[in-house]
Amino acid sequence: MNTVDTPSVLNKLITLTSERDVLALEQSLAEALFELVNASADSHAKYVIIFHPDDTRKQLSPSIIIGKSAEQCNFSLPFKQLLIDCFKSGRYSTYEQDSESHVSLYPIKNAKEHTIAIIAIEAMVCESQLHEVITSLLKIYQNFSRLINDNERDTLTGLLNRKTFDYKINKILLQIQELARLNNEKANQVYFLAIFDIDHFKRVNDEFGHLIGDEVLLLFSQLMTQTFRNTDLIFRFGGEEFVGIFECSSYEDISHILNRFREKVGQFNFPQVGKMTVSIGYTEIYAYDLSSLLIDHADLALYFAKNNGRNKICFYEQLIADGSLQENTKETDIELF
Repeated sequence: MNTVDTPSVLNKLITLTSERDVLALEQSLAEALFELVNASADSHAKYVIIFHPDDTRKQLSPSIIIGKSAEQCNFSLPFKQLLIDCFKSGRYSTYEQDSESHVSLYPIKNAKEHTIAIIAIEAMVCESQLHEVITSLLKIYQNFSRLINDNERDTLTGLLNRKTFDYKINKILLQIQELARLNNEKANQVYFLAIFDIDHFKRVNDEFGHLIGDEVLLLFSQLMTQTFRNTDLIFRFGGEEFVGIFECSSYEDISHILNRFREKVGQFNFPQVGKMTVSIGYTEIYAYDLSSLLIDHADLALYFAKNNGRNKICFYEQLIADGSLQENTKETDIELF
């Protein structure tokens, strides 16, 4: 039996805990596991894959692949079924891929002990000591990712908070700039920022009290989580104001996405309060925009929606083109919220 390289494991822990972004943390985890398994001569890794539920929540799709390309991954039906069973049970399991290797499936859980992803490692037979090290590393990862989540999420709704917005939007702007510079095919994707405001929310607090108001905010945030995709970034800025960042393949997509949510809110029956509506203003994100300018544009579109009947979505660039709004070319440092 091979001895696990302790300095190597410690170095992987140092790298892992240096991340402050959940997606980057997952990438670092997958790379660390791949290197860790390959450090043992008897346990050469073929791949490490992290599976997440897709947007429909009906199947698991690979989100991070280390050691193989997506085209090289051809999963059998028994493997797919075992993957689903592991996700549902939340228990470690193994699958015999062939006579020389097998796949180990490790569930990743959130603070509520719900399985949120599965890590699949295909390798030569994994010795017990290495399995114990992997299990311990995953526990450290889960604890650390929970700390990150607690720090970047709103206490009431569980959505991303205002502090996290600045980091995320700047990261997206840098990503768009890099894609444009490299003339990457993903540069054809369109990015949007939207501001959501619950119509007449003050009336809820005044008539029903702040506890009911908080319940409305919580249910509203749950509707957002259920309606939008896993890749969409949703933030609570404070009060009844929410912000979303969306990556779309066309301008029609964002209109469909936002209108679908607006209709879902309008059809929902909030306990004690009844029917409510939402107004939405949104703007396109360009590579060299300032985050404050994006907020300003979406906010102007939102207030246009508010002042023109509510319960509608308004696109800043379209309002400018129609002459409904005058473009503000002055730079400003004013905080809008």
